[in-house]
Amino acid sequence: MIVAGCDIGSLTAKAVILKNEKMLSNAVIRAKPKPSDSADAVMQQALDAAGLNFDDIEYIVGTGYGRQQVPFVDHAESEISCHAKGAFHVLPAARMVIDIGGQDAKATRMDETGRVTRYIYNDKCAAGTGRFLEVMADALEVPLENMGKIGAQSTEKLTISSQCVIFAESEVISLVNDGKAIPDIIKALHHAMAKRVAALAKSIEVTPEVAMTGGVAKNSGVFEALSEALGLPLKFMDGTDPQIIGALGAAYYALEKVEAINEPV
Repeated sequence: MIVAGCDIGSLTAKAVILKNEKMLSNAVIRAKPKPSDSADAVMQQALDAAGLNFDDIEYIVGTGYGRQQVPFVDHAESEISCHAKGAFHVLPAARMVIDIGGQDAKATRMDETGRVTRYIYNDKCAAGTGRFLEVMADALEVPLENMGKIGAQSTEKLTISSQCVIFAESEVISLVNDGKAIPDIIKALHHAMAKRVAALAKSIEVTPEVAMTGGVAKNSGVFEALSEALGLPLKFMDGTDPQIIGALGAAYYALEKVEAINEPV
């Protein structure tokens, strides 16, 4: 059985192709203005990497904010369900998943079977999201993907007190004008973001083990700051790119759908 999961987020689009639970390929691209264009492009990239055509895929499940606008998916699932399922398959000991996406942050609790039991998310404000880091990277004129490495060079503890992205950006500019070092400012931003996300997770009770998914999980500074804010070590995804976990969960949903269809009556 060959199936696929397609996760269309606000900043990136991801796709995973599975064959009998084994990952054949995956792809991550920058999101295009139209979700359908993002889906076409990322799926084609994953298909090319696997040496397959669309006709080879038996079932596709879509997820992400653009999941309802992808014409070729057979079924759509929420990001919460897909990140939980993907994380559970990679890390069966996980009982909570924290997913920091481009435009929201989510905390999800699961039981010992991986079933979602409780969740909470923040999509009202960009603080605590990937967009927050993107705005700050632009303000500091540093590459977004290098923020973790740069923040690790910090030698002075600073504090970013503003919860709003606009006010936090003003605070950052003031710190730059005061001659504060860029690594120190970045580390302060990571801790400010982590504090907000940790408060979200704690509101539904943090349950070990805790996995972090989404593109922001690749930022070592946020990963470490969030571990500190939660008071327990976050778990790595055991060699799997945390950015594709939502698409991976969607692919596992697709596998379940095909198995149900083929099950003898």
